[in-house]
Order: sequence, then structure tokens, then C-alpha cells
Amino acid sequence: MSEILQQYWRPLLWSDGYHFTGLAMTLWLLIISVVIGGLMAIPLAVARVSPRRRFSLPVWLFTYIFRGTPLYVQLLIFYSGVYSLEIIRGTDLLNAFFRSGLNCAILSLSLNTCAYTTEIFAGAIRSVPHGEVEAARAYGFSRFRQYSCIILPSALRIALPAYSNEVILMLHSTALAFTVTVPDILKVARDINAATYKPFYAFGIAAVMYLSISFVLISLFRKAEQRWLRHLHTRSSH
Repeated sequence: MSEILQQYWRPLLWSDGYHFTGLAMTLWLLIISVVIGGLMAIPLAVARVSPRRRFSLPVWLFTYIFRGTPLYVQLLIFYSGVYSLEIIRGTDLLNAFFRSGLNCAILSLSLNTCAYTTEIFAGAIRSVPHGEVEAARAYGFSRFRQYSCIILPSALRIALPAYSNEVILMLHSTALAFTVTVPDILKVARDINAATYKPFYAFGIAAVMYLSISFVLISLFRKAEQRWLRHLHTRSSH
């Protein structure tokens, strides 16, 4: 095992000399997909809870499709299926985008986490105490100010525990990126196994790396919950 670490520590952690690989690539996939998916999910969650079906129905359909199909299938559709369309290959910008496995992986991960995060945020918006909304209305807040100042800040705090689980699941989902030739942790581990024929050590190292990232993420979210959800714990103790 020490020989594997000495020989392959660089591609496992950072780079193969030409591209980001291993840990760096996995973290990049996780961060960029969670940021894009989270930012998209906020307005979609507002539309999801809207009483107007012309807003809520398309969002429901989007979340239903992406939550109801496996991420692996979505990844293959974007990487192999979409690129087979003539309109994609005939458009220079789309051709260049979908020809990249990294772009397809980021797109798939972002849309998938966006669907789940939208439902998490929508549920949190519905859970905002009605009294807070009524107080905002009493002060003459517009609909926009109600959401920006009262509803969304409260909902995001409520959603934090469920959202932390979604981020951990997205970390695990990045392991599928190797199927579209993205050199993440699992792709490097497979290459090590192919070169050394030592699957226990190759994949064991990958498992430890994923476990370490999960430990750090869980610790960060736990600290965030202790800071932003302190009032809930205080309320429950009385």
C-alpha cells in the first residue's frame, strides 16, 4: 500500500501533470454542481410553492423527471444521447460543450441536485411559521420583501439539516463521473488497479478519501446548524 501511495499520491490528490485529477477533480465537481444547483433551486422552490399552476406545474415536472430517473441514466443521456442529435453536432457551441465529459458531468450533477434541492427548499418554505409571514404583511412588506427578508432566510435555516444530506449524497454521486472519462478519485483508483492488480488497496484508498471528505462536510454542516439553528434547540428545551 505504501508503494501505491508513493507512486500515485500526486494523481490521487492533485494532478497527473496535465489535468486536475483525483481529490481536486472530485471537489471541483462537488462544489460547482452544488453551487449551480443551489442557486437554481431557490427561484424554482418559490415557483414550486406558488398557488398558480402555470408556475408550479413546470417545476413539479422538472423535479419529478430528475428525481424519478437514475443519475447514471441522466449522465449517459447528456454525454452520449444528446451528442447524437444532428442539431447538437451542427451547432459549434453545443458541439463543443457536449463533447466534453466534464461539461456533461457538471450539467447532470447540477440538474440532479437542483431537483432534489428544489423540493427540500419548497418544503422548508411551507414550514415557515405563518405568524412570521403575517407579521411581514402587517408591516406592509411587498411580496418580494416578504420572501427576501423573512421567508427565504427562515426557510434556508429550516432546510439546512436535509440539505446537508443532499450535499453528502452529491459527493457520492460524483463517483459516477468516471463513466464519462472524468479523472475523479474513482477513475484514478481504477487506473491504479489496472496497473497494479491490487483492487483492495486501490479502492480502499478511494473509500478512505471519500470518507474523509464526508467527515469534513458533516463537521462543517454540524457547526452551521449549531450556529443558525440554535434558537430551535433553545425553544425545544423550554
